[in-house]
Amino acid sequence: MHSPGLWEVTRVCFEGCCPNPIFRGLEPNQATVKNRSTSATCRHDFAATTNSSFFPNTQFTNHESIPSLQESFVQFIKAYPKYSETAQVDQIRTQEYVHLSESNHVCLDYIGVGLFSQSRSLFQSQSQYISTSTIASSSNPPSQKSDCPVFGITYKSVNLKSQLLHGGDGSKLESALKKRIMDFLKISQNDYSMVFTANRSSAFKLVAESYPFQCSRKLLTVYDHESEALETMINTSEKRGAYVMAAEFKWPRLRIHSAKLKKMIVRKKQQQKHRGLFVFPLQSRITGTSYSYQWMTMAKENGWHVLLDACALRPKDMDSFGFSLFHPDFLICSFYKVFGENPTGFGCLFIKKSTVPNLEASTGAGIVSLIPAKQLLRFPEDSSGTDTELELISKLGTNQDSIDISSSLSSRITEQNKQNGNSKEGDQKDAGLKENRLEDSEQRESNEKNKTADEHGSLNVECRCLDQVDSLGLMVISSRGRYLINWLVSALMRLQHPNRLDNASLVTIYGPKVKFDRGPALAFDIYDWKGEKVEPVLVQKLADRNNISLGHAVLNHIWFSEKYEEEKQRVMERNSKEKETTRTESKKSEPGITVVTVALTFLANFEDVYRLWAFVAQFLDADFVEKERWRYTALNQKTIEV
Repeated sequence: MHSPGLWEVTRVCFEGCCPNPIFRGLEPNQATVKNRSTSATCRHDFAATTNSSFFPNTQFTNHESIPSLQESFVQFIKAYPKYSETAQVDQIRTQEYVHLSESNHVCLDYIGVGLFSQSRSLFQSQSQYISTSTIASSSNPPSQKSDCPVFGITYKSVNLKSQLLHGGDGSKLESALKKRIMDFLKISQNDYSMVFTANRSSAFKLVAESYPFQCSRKLLTVYDHESEALETMINTSEKRGAYVMAAEFKWPRLRIHSAKLKKMIVRKKQQQKHRGLFVFPLQSRITGTSYSYQWMTMAKENGWHVLLDACALRPKDMDSFGFSLFHPDFLICSFYKVFGENPTGFGCLFIKKSTVPNLEASTGAGIVSLIPAKQLLRFPEDSSGTDTELELISKLGTNQDSIDISSSLSSRITEQNKQNGNSKEGDQKDAGLKENRLEDSEQRESNEKNKTADEHGSLNVECRCLDQVDSLGLMVISSRGRYLINWLVSALMRLQHPNRLDNASLVTIYGPKVKFDRGPALAFDIYDWKGEKVEPVLVQKLADRNNISLGHAVLNHIWFSEKYEEEKQRVMERNSKEKETTRTESKKSEPGITVVTVALTFLANFEDVYRLWAFVAQFLDADFVEKERWRYTALNQKTIEV
């Protein structure tokens, strides 16, 4: 299956491979042939360059023999000279994400879009600025790092359909953020409604609770890995009578088994008009595999409602998506992990307005309101702002699971005062009355400000991260990620165990290898010199001790042809053993493969991927893991958990 010709030409042109994207003077059929030929040539040349330019014909069998960072970067630039055109990303990282360098920590466990940079996040009404990144005095510079939250969330006791039909746009903060996010994603407010959710899982569950499975019975998903959010949707849907199906992925490249998926999607003449819900990610957040847009078109043509999971997409990828061509009924994206001084975040659920009347009333939770830091971080009137209280604010402010920081803070402080013998029942009542009066006063003040804002215009929100990626554009972000992830794949494949007749590779990569259109994610496993797998959780822990954040996951829905039957037994037997020791197996669990995962954000640089490569190379030392265990024991007087 192929993506639309226009899409292919656009992607090629973004890379500078096609000097004239509009083939004037050619007939449509000629243009299509020309486009495909140019695209195929460009992709082939890219893969050939990647495989041949990085220390060609060289295998590394000793971690001490790998080239230095400087040597590797020189080779990298030779292979990808256009990487220098993405230098603006490095400038942004240096100026506004200083903590990524100061902490000497490599973040390789997150794909997605952040809302806030470290420099500032300001909500602006005309010439008046309200800082939500700090509650310190105005003398502090905006770029100063603060542990105080940018915003927090409170749950709303409403069902999804009612909120969409009668809930309005929410507070000034919520309305401004909705507008900014929808503008960023190129989503029309005339066509789609949006709600904030606690996280990605909440968004999936809300859809499952509201979708009319009584008349549209099926749920069809396309995921090559286990997902907590997806499991939440499946469990909820099954309880409501849905018949669940899943796409399969061919071993070893983990491409969609097209024939099977097509058979599940296509409607037979006697089947009902509305098939059900088709849940589709454009890209695997684990293996980096990209999928064709045409699956959504096929699903819609055969009576399916489509939910597009955009959580694995990079910033600006939505620009290329184009809602003028594809109109999913539901879209979910996540701003849950943000780069900046505070990790508070949320999920976003978009629903086509024409789809809303078809939803059913739900009783579940998950919709949230966004609360500015000014309202969240209120001390009791008799508070002295002690170090203990400030520490509690910091801890609560950075807790992604906090629901109402102000109430949590008050209860935590009260509890601590009780333990210290400094709290009396009468004082608590007085403090409660004072806080209620303070809340009423601040609420009146907030209402007055909102009334003034209504009179003078709407609230505008400035989100530095979104502004930054808008200024960078799709070409810079996608090219940079493409260069880095493909170099990393090529470098990992060059690590070989010494003294092995079969030239055993240290690393096994799942999904696409070097590929032009692969996503910025990677799934792999490490095997020792005996051919035994190093547990992904152990790799993750050792990486963390080297200041590298990695993830781990489970690949599933894998289909093996008869050609790979022997390999299937070997892989699945190993996984069965892993399940007994590392996972809780439910009655519906199916065989899978546990893997280490890597994800690159738009802020990743060459040093990040080089440091990962150098870390993985240490496993070429047959005693590396044992040495690390002893070292950990010596430093901490306890053994490392495996």
